[in-house]
Amino acid sequence: MASPGAVREAGQRPAWRARAGLSYRILSLGDAALTIEFGDAIDRRLLAEVAAADQALLQALASGQLPGVVETVPTFRSLTVIYDPLRSTRTRVEAAIDAALRQAAPLVVGQRRRVWQLPVCYGDQLSECGPDLDGLAAACGLSAAEVVRLHAGGCYEVYMLGFLPGFAFMGDLPPALACARRSEPRTLVPAGSVATAGRLTAIYPWESPGGWQLIGACPLPLFSPSWTQPALLQAGDRVRLRAIDAGEFAALQAAAPALRRATQPPLAFLAAAAE
Repeated sequence: MASPGAVREAGQRPAWRARAGLSYRILSLGDAALTIEFGDAIDRRLLAEVAAADQALLQALASGQLPGVVETVPTFRSLTVIYDPLRSTRTRVEAAIDAALRQAAPLVVGQRRRVWQLPVCYGDQLSECGPDLDGLAAACGLSAAEVVRLHAGGCYEVYMLGFLPGFAFMGDLPPALACARRSEPRTLVPAGSVATAGRLTAIYPWESPGGWQLIGACPLPLFSPSWTQPALLQAGDRVRLRAIDAGEFAALQAAAPALRRATQPPLAFLAAAAE
């Protein structure tokens, strides 16, 4: 029987496995990481499977059952496991992952999560907050007011963090607002910009380049090394948005530096600790 390494060298994909209701396969990612893949789409059920697996591995790591593992990194549809190759091997880590996933908690439909309500000043209030609002509205065959109503009326799931510290990829936008990224990305997107791309939405926590459609701005900080948990949003959180006017936006902007210096994130905007 060929070894796993021989199978991979032959160009065959690893077989799917099943543990505790999870279906996954394990892929190599260089010489110090593995990726546990659960599917190939952006889907809330896959997000729940990633979360269940991540929790199982974190528990195993805390109890010493994953020697050599450094950290886990959840994404939309997979979980990357980074390990120290001087302390363990791929074979040992893979076997430990399989053992840990046998103990994974069953998926819970409607699992209780934190719910945030974040203020957003849209481009219909201040054009500089949402320079792409009118263009997005035209592309979707809607008025700017309809875009704001639909976008602010959603309850979005945080699928994953990535791209920048604290940058939360959230879905799912109403189908009527689905629009591709800009054909020409901006070299500088202001921090706090509220943006859309396809069926996803996000808030830029830092100034950075970016190609998403900018339709509003959130005056709250989303990341601070002073906080006990530096990123405000975490995978699995839910986010509701509240449209605000220019006056409230300016007042919250003025308060942002003090919020960033605090030891805790702005919990006043936590609508519910769990839902």
